[in-house]
Amino acid sequence: MLGLVSLKGMRAFEAVARLGSFRAAAGELNLTPSAISHAIIELERAMGVGLIDRRERGGRLTERGEAFRRHVSLAFEQLRTGLEETSLRAPRLFRLHAAPSFAAGWLAPRLPGFLALHPDIEVRLSAGTDYSHFANNDFDADIVYGPVRATNVTSHPLGVETVAPMCAPSLAASISSPADLLRLHLIQSDNKMVRWSHWFEANGLVSPTLHGIRFDRSFLAIASATDGLGVALESTLLAERDLAAGRLVMPLAGKSKDVTYVGHHFVVPKLARPNRLVGIFDAWLQAEMKQRHD
Repeated sequence: MLGLVSLKGMRAFEAVARLGSFRAAAGELNLTPSAISHAIIELERAMGVGLIDRRERGGRLTERGEAFRRHVSLAFEQLRTGLEETSLRAPRLFRLHAAPSFAAGWLAPRLPGFLALHPDIEVRLSAGTDYSHFANNDFDADIVYGPVRATNVTSHPLGVETVAPMCAPSLAASISSPADLLRLHLIQSDNKMVRWSHWFEANGLVSPTLHGIRFDRSFLAIASATDGLGVALESTLLAERDLAAGRLVMPLAGKSKDVTYVGHHFVVPKLARPNRLVGIFDAWLQAEMKQRHD
């Protein structure tokens, strides 16, 4: 079957399916809409099925076409990745997934330093809480928050993090002891491993009933705290830039007990072929982590 179909037809079909338009696909492939249509018709004849519903305007797919689109899209994505990784003209591509707050608050500001050291490496960074299981060979590594739940992977912690109350300088003057927090607005982060109840317990206090503003991402809680909306309980790692710039302060530093924990892990697939870029990035990452503790 593979020998009966043309690459031109599959390229035309993939472009129409992705862009939803014969005209848009023609522009991308530098062909005429008529040439795109003829290429797909030849593909349909070779396969013996209809892929495009021509009763509808544009590039609406049939049920068989939709099923085929998933296979073709994956094949072309893998082909593009292979060309990027193999071509001497293309930069070496390192595909990284990371927890959103770590990516935005800590990693992204440091990537220029990595790229300056390795100008021939291109980093493609994706962020999300749906961590990679590496089933589709979509990423080379992942930085996850919390326990590592993926199978067939190896991982190592990125170090111990300190969690402490932090707020805008304008609010800090009213905070001199842990008990002062009981009467202030406390910003909540729903997906944190360390929450206000843990911090109050560590400091010998009963946690108050929390209400008001809450977020599902640490970087949103940190931004809210810098705007003076309340006190956030966050990792000094994730809030490092705001603390260094003075946009946030820790009013109870030295006056309360902070909570420490291992929050993030560097994860790679166990069965993947050796990837030198993973080792290069991991070594740089560990050096950056060590530097902040020195």
